[in-house]
Amino acid sequence: MNRRALRIAGTLLGASMSLATSAAHADCFDDAAAWQRLNPLILRAIAWQESHNNADATHANANGSTDYGVMQINSIHLPELERYGIRRDALLVPCKNVYIAAWHLRKQVVRYGNTWEAVGAYHSSTPALRDDYAHRIAAIIERWRRDPAHAIPVTAASLAAR
Repeated sequence: MNRRALRIAGTLLGASMSLATSAAHADCFDDAAAWQRLNPLILRAIAWQESHNNADATHANANGSTDYGVMQINSIHLPELERYGIRRDALLVPCKNVYIAAWHLRKQVVRYGNTWEAVGAYHSSTPALRDDYAHRIAAIIERWRRDPAHAIPVTAASLAAR
């Protein structure tokens, strides 16, 4: 992680940043972030990076795994999720997908601390892939911060409308 990206981000994971959004009320991103003590803006940026807010997105990976839903939850997590009664079909339910993503990101924060490495590890624990992903999320947030009119509000209602 370069110092400029860290300076721009500050303590973004725990910071309270506000962007213009279409929903003034809490939604599943806000609720899931509060549940896992995360910044909802990080979750929204991950949704944009992963699927451009497409709740029905699926992606078959070269390793045989599949990514599901708005947050592109990878099927490698299914054995652990099934211990909690969460099956594959739940991954395509938008709010459930966001809550699962928040749970997954919290696991990374526990491992890496409240850092960009944790954000990058949402995608991969391989250092080069992890750091590249963290830079992508930081860039999305910086773009939204510079020009809030271009921020894509992701709300439960917008996901349900798809």
